[in-house]
Amino acid sequence: MVRTFGAALAAALALTGLAAPAGTLRSPAPTAATPTPAPTLTCPPALPVSGQVTGATTSSLTITYWMVLSPPCGYDPPLLVSLFASREDATQWRDPVAEAVTGLDRSGSVTVGGLTPGTAYWFRFGDTKGVRDPYVIGGPARTLSFCAATATVDSSWGGGFVATVTVRNNGTAQMSGWLTSWRWSGDERVQSVWGGVAEGVGPDVTVRNASWNGTLPPGGSTTFGLLVATSAAPGAITPDCRG
Repeated sequence: MVRTFGAALAAALALTGLAAPAGTLRSPAPTAATPTPAPTLTCPPALPVSGQVTGATTSSLTITYWMVLSPPCGYDPPLLVSLFASREDATQWRDPVAEAVTGLDRSGSVTVGGLTPGTAYWFRFGDTKGVRDPYVIGGPARTLSFCAATATVDSSWGGGFVATVTVRNNGTAQMSGWLTSWRWSGDERVQSVWGGVAEGVGPDVTVRNASWNGTLPPGGSTTFGLLVATSAAPGAITPDCRG
């Protein structure tokens, strides 16, 4: 009876196609392929953007920039250049005092205007979509004063030195008088002045124009000289100027 039922079941399976012919192996069911993980992006160890101040006027600074890397590790032009009144403000991206947008070149220059004469600024980069560069804080970069003064030590010896100070009008209007000042760092003492009039004694020095060289046209300059007694000539003299 059992044999008869088994034969009948085998015959039924063969008719429906569910039974494999004798001696045939069944293929295993296909399995889903394991997905390959996407590679992790590693940006090269380079600043994505860099720049420096390459020009200054009494009311503007020109900043030359280079976009070293492209997205996603860097930026596409244009860039937004922001100026700040202090390094602390620049560090915190707080209260930018002026901004300018660069052109579409990956390297070039941009001029930021509307600035105050004789003032120091710090700059940072971002893009026009609101992404801020976390690395570069440039500065301090100073706009030109209307009146600028520079000094050079012409000669020196064991007991003193001779220096020349050049006064220049960087403005666009005539300057009718000027005054320079600085503070000595050691035991310097002014012995005589030519081309100017010294005022005051001690470590704080003030020299104003003589009667014949106070008027300077835009771009014009004049000089005055100093004989100074000291035990050691200073490495540099950095006078301020008011006109």
